[in-house]
Amino acid sequence: MTTFPDDLDPELIARLIDTRGGQLVQRMGIEFQKLTAEESIAMMPVEGNRQVIGLLHGGAHVVLGESLGSLSSAIHAGPGRIAVGIEINATHSRSVSEGVVTGTCHALVLGRTLCTHEIVMTDEQGRRLSTVRMTNYLKDAPRD
Repeated sequence: MTTFPDDLDPELIARLIDTRGGQLVQRMGIEFQKLTAEESIAMMPVEGNRQVIGLLHGGAHVVLGESLGSLSSAIHAGPGRIAVGIEINATHSRSVSEGVVTGTCHALVLGRTLCTHEIVMTDEQGRRLSTVRMTNYLKDAPRD
């Protein structure tokens, strides 16, 4: 079960739940454990997300990182605003071929128009696999 901050607006929760249900997140088996602007946590299985030589695909690390950074930024943006990714990078430190990967996202900057998060992926033994850094631009949501 995902935990949200107590003071989170119901409209925003509904929007985040819709975002969580995105096709890529579902296909990769990502499960969110905690979602806040300051810290978010999710888990993803290695199985089903491997490259041809049997290792977790580097792009899977980035998808997990971007999912956490985007949702954390959207929470910070609040109702009536959206977060749009403008920069992402990844450093891969160690490979993994089985088990579950945990992504832990921490805010570096929570500004009025920009958010930057660092997301660290670890294996089941707590070893760092990769580090993703993401910046989101916060803007007003388009009007219907």
